[in-house]
Amino acid sequence: MTTIQKKPQRPSFKTGESIVYPAHGVGQIVAIEEQVVAGMKLELFVIDFEKDKMRLKVPVAKAESVGMRKLSETDFVERALKVVQGRARVKKTMWSRRAQEYDAKINSGDLIQIAEVVRDLYRAESQPEQSYSERQLYEAALGRMARELAAVQEVSETEAVRLIEVNLNKGPRRGVKPGDEANDEGDAADAEVQAA
Repeated sequence: MTTIQKKPQRPSFKTGESIVYPAHGVGQIVAIEEQVVAGMKLELFVIDFEKDKMRLKVPVAKAESVGMRKLSETDFVERALKVVQGRARVKKTMWSRRAQEYDAKINSGDLIQIAEVVRDLYRAESQPEQSYSERQLYEAALGRMARELAAVQEVSETEAVRLIEVNLNKGPRRGVKPGDEANDEGDAADAEVQAA
């Protein structure tokens, strides 16, 4: 009895298709080409990342193992938007440890994890300023999420950012303890009464 070796099945990515590469976000496959590397013939996806003005070549055989994936489905994007509406979960660990965790989530390529970073690092206008490194991580996560949302919903990146911000503002007020829901005008009036 002879065994027939099947050629490994190529991932079902096509030229012209938008994909997500974990470390770089949304890109577009512009070609599938063959190249000889170290005497071996390799089939490569050629991916352009417009935002970063970068081109990446990924071996077809390694595409899935490096985490390359198709764009999220619409219902998964809706779940990510629900995540940003939730209460921020900020651990009481050192900033350097949290920053590493946030960076790992951003580069995971998982839209839900990226949405968690956006939610946790979001600051409303009425809240204290973010540190420079917090702001950098927030903007990186927001950009990644917005680019995938824009590609899935076929809108501009600016519109996607606006949609994310609308959903962030639907969430609970950040920095306010439950039960302390007094509005800013009420707080100002209280301060005037105490001063009198």
